[in-house]
Amino acid sequence: MALCEGLGCGSSLLWPRVLLFGDSITQFSFQPGGWGASLADKLVRKCDVLNRGFSGYNTRWAKIILPRLIRKGNALDSPVAVTIFFGANDSALKEENPKQHIPLDEYVANLRSMVQYLRSVDVPEGRIVLITPPPLCEAAWERECLAQGCKLNRLNVVVGEYASACLQVALDCGTDVLDLWALMQKDGQDFAPYLSDGLHLSPRGNEFLFSHLWPLLEKKVSSLPLLLPYWRDVAEARPELSLLGDGDH
Repeated sequence: MALCEGLGCGSSLLWPRVLLFGDSITQFSFQPGGWGASLADKLVRKCDVLNRGFSGYNTRWAKIILPRLIRKGNALDSPVAVTIFFGANDSALKEENPKQHIPLDEYVANLRSMVQYLRSVDVPEGRIVLITPPPLCEAAWERECLAQGCKLNRLNVVVGEYASACLQVALDCGTDVLDLWALMQKDGQDFAPYLSDGLHLSPRGNEFLFSHLWPLLEKKVSSLPLLLPYWRDVAEARPELSLLGDGDH
């Protein structure tokens, strides 16, 4: 006798999702101590946290692939929250890194386009958080560039222009935004310890990002119940009454 035939399968559990969409800073976020891993740990038994980070990608490429990641009509594809975290590559200097560089006005248009696409597939702006690129520690990143045989290909002041543009898009589109670029430099503090190589986040930087992102996401996921009963609440004699019924929470 099949398991389901013996017990009755109960209704299928719909596991909510949080989608993290970005470049390498998102892709690496599931490493030990990463901000994505911390988020997944915080939300365990409430929703899945999906890492859709693509190292080296800019918003031109991101705009193209977003419809391949989420489509309309599938309840599983309707996340309770989405982070959009690009700009570290878009802001690369055109003369030194033409492949990743995206002009500022196109960066703005691409971010708007992604927010509009999410709206079109029933993810309203209230579920979206834009994240600005972090500041760039030029001395550390220049060492990385030189080690790879190229010149310094990013400048913090330029990254700041893209961060400001990201803020404006969030304001215009009505999404939440995390101004990582400004927060890490607040009151003139030394932000180098937040970065592992001048561009990507160190363990301390991951912790910083998570601590500021969580308050924005918490309000979007606060109503999510714990999926399936706490173990002490499972009926001992007939556990299927607890585990297969409507009272899954």
